[in-house]
Amino acid sequence: MRSLLEYLLLTASRGVASRFRLVVYRSLGMRAGVHNRIEGLGRVRRCSQIEIGSYNTFTQGCWLWPNDENYEDVRIRIGNRNYFNRNLMIDACGLVEIGSHNMFGPDIYITDSNHAFGPGLKPNEQPMHVGRVKIGSCCWIGAKVVILKDVELGDGCVVGAGAVVTRSVSPGTVVAGVPAQRLPQRVTQSLSK
Repeated sequence: MRSLLEYLLLTASRGVASRFRLVVYRSLGMRAGVHNRIEGLGRVRRCSQIEIGSYNTFTQGCWLWPNDENYEDVRIRIGNRNYFNRNLMIDACGLVEIGSHNMFGPDIYITDSNHAFGPGLKPNEQPMHVGRVKIGSCCWIGAKVVILKDVELGDGCVVGAGAVVTRSVSPGTVVAGVPAQRLPQRVTQSLSK
């Protein structure tokens, strides 16, 4: 009886809330496939600039954050069967594209733009440099990773926890560190055993 009550209060109620959230987001223009799950208190804006495939899970505190300007196209495009752990933020002024079958750890920040800086202007008056980010399929992104403007991660990449990715990464490569660097072949071989 206790496990049934726990299921109803903790699991089923979240599923109902997730379905309701998706109905609202779709009514605001989000293009979303089937069987997606968006849990808990995250934030979404400019729903018409977001396209999500099917069977994706967004856990507690995920932010899908396109630029807050009118725009007729997509700024965030996500494939199928991705898992986004808690406190993910996708901050898109240009385009952030994510493939399928990826795993994202907690506390990840992905952005396709950065602020310029220099003399003569206040920080909030500095122009934005807008680019794009593309993450392939079957990647594993560790906890607290930051992925910056104009980065492309090839299929099958692994990004170690806490890494700051500032440059594109070839398919199948394992990177870690600040800034992220390719790990030596002997390390990546031992990780695969």
